Amino acid sequence: MSTRDVILGRVRRALADVPRDATPYEQAVDRGYLPEHGDRSVEQTVDLLAENLADYRAIVHRCEADGLAALIAGLLAGRGSTSVAVPPGLDADWLAATDVTRVPDRSESTPHELDQVDSVITACAVAIAETGTIVLDGGPDQGRRRITLVPDHHICVVRVPDQVVSSVPQALPRLDPARPLTWISGPSATSDIELDRVEGVHGPRTLEVVLVNDRAVGGS
Repeated sequence: MSTRDVILGRVRRALADVPRDATPYEQAVDRGYLPEHGDRSVEQTVDLLAENLADYRAIVHRCEADGLAALIAGLLAGRGSTSVAVPPGLDADWLAATDVTRVPDRSESTPHELDQVDSVITACAVAIAETGTIVLDGGPDQGRRRITLVPDHHICVVRVPDQVVSSVPQALPRLDPARPLTWISGPSATSDIELDRVEGVHGPRTLEVVLVNDRAVGGS
């Protein structure tokens, strides 16, 4: 028997005496807690997101939709990037102002190949202001999880205000738990027992978040 079979067997035995018509877990658990802390306006919520992202050492930029392509081109040029990983559903207009080589997100790509890519650009599923967290769900404009973990530089575009929520309880209903969710709070970092911080160990060393102010900016 495989490990998978063993685990599923234990789950079946644990559920053997549970009636099929039992109240679903999501209905049985009381969720009467406050969905957010305080009463912020949309502008204050976005400001809090930017503040907490920066506190986690992400680099935050703001722009209007008509300035997004130029901003992205400038970020890639400033980084000296000659290649950028691109999810299949990313809006092509976002890269219209740069001639950097596009590397498509492919299942055949090896970690070694991705390690040669200078940057990656994605959209996101939702951004959480109170925790300074960006959530990716592997959607067409975000691509496979590994393209956001191997390249050393990640540019993530957040549509404001549609993709910004105050809290985790507000974010969860927007997400499908069956999808490959990646929760990002700043660039990859870890600390040893002496609290020496090292960045880039298990993800990008540099995270740049672009808050683009346009409900109708491209993509889904």
